Amino acid sequence: MAYVKATAILPEKLISEIQKYVHGETIYIPKLETTHQKWGTRSGSRKLIDERNVTIKEAFKSGITIDQLAEEYHLSIETIKKIVYSK
Repeated sequence: MAYVKATAILPEKLISEIQKYVHGETIYIPKLETTHQKWGTRSGSRKLIDERNVTIKEAFKSGITIDQLAEEYHLSIETIKKIVYSK
């Protein structure tokens, strides 16, 4: 996250209003909820994990044990349980 000098992007009136509450400190202004993306959305990681989890659930339903899935996917037994028992 890069810092931007307020005087470079904000109108003087707004800076004066903010200075009533904050004096020379760094503040974080979050993105709007509508522009927020979930983890892995842009990189495609989320999609890959979701696809992996579907494959794990299908394998479990077909009779492969939790221990076997944990070893095959290099995940803990608890993680496999979370995947196969989630809705």
